[in-house]
Amino acid sequence: MYQYRRRFTREVAFGTISLGGYQPIRVESMTNTHTMDTVATVEQCRRLYDAGCEIIRLTVPTEKDAENLRYIREQLRRDGIDTPLVADIHFSARAALKAVEFVENIRINPGNYATSQKFSSNEYTEEEYLNEIEHVRLEFAPLVEKTRQYGVSMRIGTNHGSLSDRIVGRYGNSPEGMVEAALEFARFCEEAGYYDILFSMKSSNVRVMIQAYRLLVQEADAELRYAYPLHLGVTEAGDGDEGRVKSAMGIGALLEDGLGDTIRVSLTEDPVNEVPVGFAIVKKYNEFHLVNGDRGHIPLKHVIDSRNKQANHTLSTHELPPFSPFSYQRRASSQIALAGMAIGGDNVPRVETEVHASLSDRDAVIEEIMMRLAPDKPQDIIRSEFVSVRVNNEGDLDALDKLLGRLGEEGRCVVASTSDLPIFGRLLHKVSKVRFDIIEGERFENELLQLIGNERLAVVELCFLHQASGYSVPARVLVHLAEKLNRRHAHRLLFSVQSDHVVFVYRRLVQAFKSSSLDYPLLVRFKADVSDRLESIIKSSVQTGTLFCDGIGDMLSLNTMLSADDEVSLAFNILQGARIRMSKTEFISCPGCGRTYFELEKAVAAIKQRTAHLKGLKIGIMGCIVNGPGEMADADFGYVGAGKNRISLYVGRECVEENISEQEAVERLISLIRVQGKWVDPV
Repeated sequence: MYQYRRRFTREVAFGTISLGGYQPIRVESMTNTHTMDTVATVEQCRRLYDAGCEIIRLTVPTEKDAENLRYIREQLRRDGIDTPLVADIHFSARAALKAVEFVENIRINPGNYATSQKFSSNEYTEEEYLNEIEHVRLEFAPLVEKTRQYGVSMRIGTNHGSLSDRIVGRYGNSPEGMVEAALEFARFCEEAGYYDILFSMKSSNVRVMIQAYRLLVQEADAELRYAYPLHLGVTEAGDGDEGRVKSAMGIGALLEDGLGDTIRVSLTEDPVNEVPVGFAIVKKYNEFHLVNGDRGHIPLKHVIDSRNKQANHTLSTHELPPFSPFSYQRRASSQIALAGMAIGGDNVPRVETEVHASLSDRDAVIEEIMMRLAPDKPQDIIRSEFVSVRVNNEGDLDALDKLLGRLGEEGRCVVASTSDLPIFGRLLHKVSKVRFDIIEGERFENELLQLIGNERLAVVELCFLHQASGYSVPARVLVHLAEKLNRRHAHRLLFSVQSDHVVFVYRRLVQAFKSSSLDYPLLVRFKADVSDRLESIIKSSVQTGTLFCDGIGDMLSLNTMLSADDEVSLAFNILQGARIRMSKTEFISCPGCGRTYFELEKAVAAIKQRTAHLKGLKIGIMGCIVNGPGEMADADFGYVGAGKNRISLYVGRECVEENISEQEAVERLISLIRVQGKWVDPV
């Protein structure tokens, strides 16, 4: 939890490649063509291959689809494409048994495979519960035997919203239920002497997804014979920047923990678009692996047989994390007032962004500030709540005075940063918040403490600029200062760190604050100093989103090379992805596959256009029933494919309108939202 160390797993074969062990983290995708359409499916596989996709999954709803895998595979191999193929199975055991003959891996969903009921409220007695387990074991056994016979590996892929009635009845729709569902099938595999398995724990809720994977690792590594590889993914992540942010947050949080051997980014777009996003997410970790060598990222004392539980204690380290890895609880912090807004406590995290223009260019600074604060736009428009300007010298101080005079009321949302102590002292009486940058190695303590009293206009943010020192150095410095200020009864303080390794340094900081009983609010700060737009989004989402998913952070500040609008949107997308601040509608939309019989991307665009202003509402848009009421477990409304150009509408998990025409479905959804009292006219 405090430094990167990849979990060492059993290596599992995937045709010409393998995953787990010391292999690179692989990038997967999935076709959205109909598997019976050989030409279209082969063409899409070819495009995925050209994009660098390392594993390709195809949906197999029926035995007929499974038979057609033969022809798809033969054509791909004739074309020189040897990318491993995965058959995606949900309900049909017959389809699974046939598909094994033509693929390198088979994915089964424990919530759907060999279950007798779905989405019922029936309670199970203990006897009925055990009888159902035995029924599943008997249905599953032939598939286990055939996968072993053909040398095929298996992914046991649990989804948050499609757990069996039996599991939901006992564990609820929870990470605990997801883990138990997967472990049941893993036990069946190990009892049969079959060990070529891997796991996934997917959810559209990023926090649930992270918690489920962590819990699985703890439980599976304690019980099972091997530490099995993990396939990571946020299911139904959506499209556009929102889908990329959610995927980066969920997958990246686990990669930071050292978990994960292969990933799939699920976007409601052309599946080829998923591949570069996947490689952008794993780039850091695969490069670390290459630079440090095969065993450089795992201390040799931990590189034992993967059956040895000593080798896999990523989440059971002797140093406990300063948060719960398996459930959400926000870090308790004191509340302070900043420009009329409450920071910390139970308040939603506030957003600050930084002006790129220099104070010497007053017109450019004003223009950028107004773009970020957007005072002349409707209240439902996302905007930065604070804008920071850099003050380096006397000339900047004069320029700031003139700037604040021109801004008038909006000037209260302008905050300042500096690393110059005399300027810091003067800023304390000019703006609502001053950030003082603490540079490693500089001596400043006595002068700084003398300046910080309670007789000041500004909230003070002490920010440690972390460079080459260990991850615990910022924590030691800031806690030392915080303890002295606390003894002086100094209030209205914030603490932050600027680092390339935000996750680890903030975990150390929270641990140190907790040990010293300090509850000052924390501002999560990240500077993405890269020009590539996707890389900037990925890095910012991983480093800051991980912390907010774990309940750490009272403010968020990004400094990127993105446009002002994009930077502000990114900050709010991260907070929404962590489910800590809902600033707009959340769309839970699947990528589509061969089970989808309507124009999914077109439907998502149309629904977004009509409903994007409904702040806090969650709408699930699913290609079929497999990704329907179960998968969109916590959506308020659902728009679910029900056949060729037919749609069913849901309120929660209840289907309220069935098999309506695709042409009228969006209008009917809007009417349904109105009837349920959730509609607000756009400004």
